[in-house]
Amino acid sequence: MKGASFWSERQYKSEIDDEGVLNGIIAMLIDRVDHSDVAGNACISWSSPVPCFGDAERSRVATLGLNPSNREFEDELGNELTGPERRFHTLRSLGLDSWLDADSRHFDLMVETCRRYFSTNPYDLWFRKLDLVLEGANVSYYDPVHMACHLDLVPFATYSKWSGLSTQISSSLITGFGDVLGLVLRASTIQVLILNGMSVIRGFQEFTGVELEAEEAPAWTLSRRSRRAVTGIAYTGQVDRVGGIGLDREVRVLGFNHNLQGSFGVSRDTTDAIRSWIADECRHVAWL
Repeated sequence: MKGASFWSERQYKSEIDDEGVLNGIIAMLIDRVDHSDVAGNACISWSSPVPCFGDAERSRVATLGLNPSNREFEDELGNELTGPERRFHTLRSLGLDSWLDADSRHFDLMVETCRRYFSTNPYDLWFRKLDLVLEGANVSYYDPVHMACHLDLVPFATYSKWSGLSTQISSSLITGFGDVLGLVLRASTIQVLILNGMSVIRGFQEFTGVELEAEEAPAWTLSRRSRRAVTGIAYTGQVDRVGGIGLDREVRVLGFNHNLQGSFGVSRDTTDAIRSWIADECRHVAWL
């Protein structure tokens, strides 16, 4: 496989089939970010793209977030993770001066860290909370048989938190890289996509053009001492195309308006109620 800088979009589609989906996607992402002023300024330049967390090609369920946290690459002081603490590859770990020097050997290594993410050093502070609701679908990030994976709308970590990005930059990133979600879904066995939080739901709806059905979920309502309570809202729908990519099947979409890691007042009772709702919704899905 050639270095990413030599590729055209047509070549990507061919090479994805010839070399493996994730290898081709990573090469495509490296080339795109090199040609994007917005992504080049917003994304952590030395970090690798992350098309998936876990083995998407063998998972039945995926959660969806906005983009990888900088903590997938850095510690709390901003130092690059190294040794056994490293989660994903970087320019330094691959011995590269530039991503444009990457070839098929490097793509293979990056794909392997994606697939093995939950068996090495996952960012449990974030993923364990989501894994609690995945129990409703009888899957887990950490189960090698009944496995789930995690995907993002944008497969790059950014210097600023997503909430700190301007609307123009965040929209440009989703527009520029959102079709990767479609490519990963098409190559996967994923039948249920779970959207974590209102920002993800809005981004997904705006990008796909799919209007999810919203219904109040009183059991999820979050109380506030000095402010109005935040009503729980459940979202459901189906999607067969993402970012112009046909999936060759319908994927069930489930969403909850509370971000399990970020919304104030999300209790274990709230998590249990969301898990029960997911269990009910997944009873209608014929598992592979």
